[in-house]
Amino acid sequence: TERMPLDKRQSPLDSLSFAVGKAEVKLCYSRPALRGRKMIGGDAVPYGKLWRTGSNEPTMIHTTGPITVAGVALAPGSYSLYTIPGEKAFEIVLNRSTTQWGHESAYTDEVKKQEAGRGKAAASATKAPVERLTFTAAPSPDKAKTLVLEWDSAHVEIPVAAK
Repeated sequence: TERMPLDKRQSPLDSLSFAVGKAEVKLCYSRPALRGRKMIGGDAVPYGKLWRTGSNEPTMIHTTGPITVAGVALAPGSYSLYTIPGEKAFEIVLNRSTTQWGHESAYTDEVKKQEAGRGKAAASATKAPVERLTFTAAPSPDKAKTLVLEWDSAHVEIPVAAK
């Protein structure tokens, strides 16, 4: 898959690293901006449809140890992370395929066959629109973390725990 030169990207690359139990976890994603548009729940990122959860390449999660993400068990390795947005919950889709381009049309039957699993994450509304897609890791009980996705008016809490 051809990668886009970093200086040509409208959506900058970013990453987030955190520990869950003994696992080191790194999330890599592109950060699209609203630029005056309605995105989540709008035409670009409609409810009920697969979303690459960023722009450019799919969002990736890398783990050095066994973890669960939204209840889906992941062995050490790299996975692509997609979501299916909803008003009250997002479906979290974790896939072993990491070489496809992020656009939803690239989520072919061949890619779908490599899914590690799907889970649910609670969604609510932010107080004010968030201009750029942002992930943060908030502490949770039992040394777990909550991976918080915020963009547009969506606030999504994805549980991540040691397995």
